[in-house]
Amino acid sequence: MSEKNREVKRTARERLQQAREADKVRERRRRTLVMSVAVVGVLGAVGVIGVVASEVGKGKGDSGAGPVSAPSGLKGTDDLAIPVGAPDAPSTLTVWEDFRCPACAQFENAFRDTVHELERAGSLKVEYHLATIIDGNMGGSGSLRAANAAACAQDVGKFSPYHDVLFQNQPPETSDAFARNSRLLELAGKVEGLKSAPGFRQCVEKGTHDDWVNKSAAAFRTGGFSGTPTVLLNGEPVFPKKGDESITPDNLRKWVAAANKGKKAGTRTPSAPGSDPASDGASGPGAGPGAESGSPAPVSVPGVGSGASAPGPGPGSSLSGADPAAPSGAGPAAAAVPSPAV
Repeated sequence: MSEKNREVKRTARERLQQAREADKVRERRRRTLVMSVAVVGVLGAVGVIGVVASEVGKGKGDSGAGPVSAPSGLKGTDDLAIPVGAPDAPSTLTVWEDFRCPACAQFENAFRDTVHELERAGSLKVEYHLATIIDGNMGGSGSLRAANAAACAQDVGKFSPYHDVLFQNQPPETSDAFARNSRLLELAGKVEGLKSAPGFRQCVEKGTHDDWVNKSAAAFRTGGFSGTPTVLLNGEPVFPKKGDESITPDNLRKWVAAANKGKKAGTRTPSAPGSDPASDGASGPGAGPGAESGSPAPVSVPGVGSGASAPGPGPGSSLSGADPAAPSGAGPAAAAVPSPAV
């Protein structure tokens, strides 16, 4: 083989080796690029998951961290109670409720007149606590939205009548109509002066008190309560029974009278935000709903039904004999009392 041929073959081998090295370099670069894209994709996915988890955490609102926009004029531990009635009334009725809970509406519609009667007499003040059990059990956000709207009504001194209107116009349990702010504002029109009250509409639409409602709901979940409604008279459970006696309007009057024996009736006028202290106003003992709704007369409530269970997966249930598709305010003349499910 001539020297020239050997040189040609050597040059060809060198070129082939260089080409292979170039291919290896390109392959390394391609792999590096693929790995880089994969890492960026993973980091992006982690970022999205973090945002979703963050939003879920905000929705639950269990931590209580950060500032909470509470409504005005609150009472009780952690400022979670909305007071109604004379502050110096000798007895206190503590009520935990969910605006979507049918059992709560049926309790309210059966005992509303009696409770307002005792408030007006200065015998009883009520501290309302708001829960969101049905949102958790059925899905939706009507419990939260209605509770926020009620807290907004508290800001302008209209909690009591608006509270009554919401329960009198409660949608069927399977409907999440209270999730619509437009419906909550429509019902506010049944309370004189509420819909046009300064800041009320904005408070409802912005969910100003959502964090406070979530804090209240978390307190309910960790408070050892079995369900809604939970009703305590001076700290003692009275719903569905007090001892061996079932709750009825007459028994509630009797229990309050016994607790108040030898004590003076309350005379101080509630100073609700945005209301005239000299009037009964929204937080006053005699506050009531708009005339369109109407309140049922006090009734005997002999039976025991099923309420909204806090720990269980099932929602609160309507009372026996009540039409679940009908508004809660249109209850029968006599109804069974729902009890919190165990």
